[in-house]
Amino acid sequence: MPHQKLPPVAVVLPGTGSDAAFATRAFTDALSQVGVRVIAVEPNPRRVVGSYLDALDEAAAEHGSILAGGVSIGAAVALAWAAEHPSRTAGVLAALPAWTGSPEGAPAAMSAAYTAGRLRAEGLDAVTSAMIETSPAWLGGELERSWRSQWPHLPSALDEASGYRGLTEAEMARMTVPVGICAATDDPVHPHEVASEWAAALPVAAVATTTLDAIGADAGVLGRACLTALSDALSRRPVG
Repeated sequence: MPHQKLPPVAVVLPGTGSDAAFATRAFTDALSQVGVRVIAVEPNPRRVVGSYLDALDEAAAEHGSILAGGVSIGAAVALAWAAEHPSRTAGVLAALPAWTGSPEGAPAAMSAAYTAGRLRAEGLDAVTSAMIETSPAWLGGELERSWRSQWPHLPSALDEASGYRGLTEAEMARMTVPVGICAATDDPVHPHEVASEWAAALPVAAVATTTLDAIGADAGVLGRACLTALSDALSRRPVG
């Protein structure tokens, strides 16, 4: 458990092409056990990042201090918001970070841009069918649902995500907010090395790990790992 009183709510942000249903399952189990209510944000595919920032701003205005969390690009947006609002952020729960700073060359960014192009050229049904054939069963099912809910604006949402500039290591180094990071050791799209970069750059951060199979069996492993890492980070924070 974190060594400080947690705020009443956590705002959690889905990954690229994902939705609030998955973010809810990823974080609710762990946070409900420590008395924190989860607000999972449904992305607006016409303005993904804007809709995330609006939700964070609204929750902070109502509650004063919040936990900011997310998966993949959701984690990056949560971290960037926390950097701008340290007095309103009790901590960040960052699951499966995808890149540091520029998205150039990052597998997740390249995948999102490629998928957006295929969706425009081939249509939703064809691309969804191909995705299901080449993805783990749990992931195919998750994305089939969320992709259909965001159509026909899904390609623009993927393009927006693929161009998102996250915090650089230098920007992370100036943060004071504690960060709990979850990395999957076998995820080529969200490399473990990125999580390690974040943890090394952030002054108060730690990483806990899981696997893709574990996430497929229970998405709640993401939230539990993030909370474990947050507790670890707080336990190592200098006093004073």
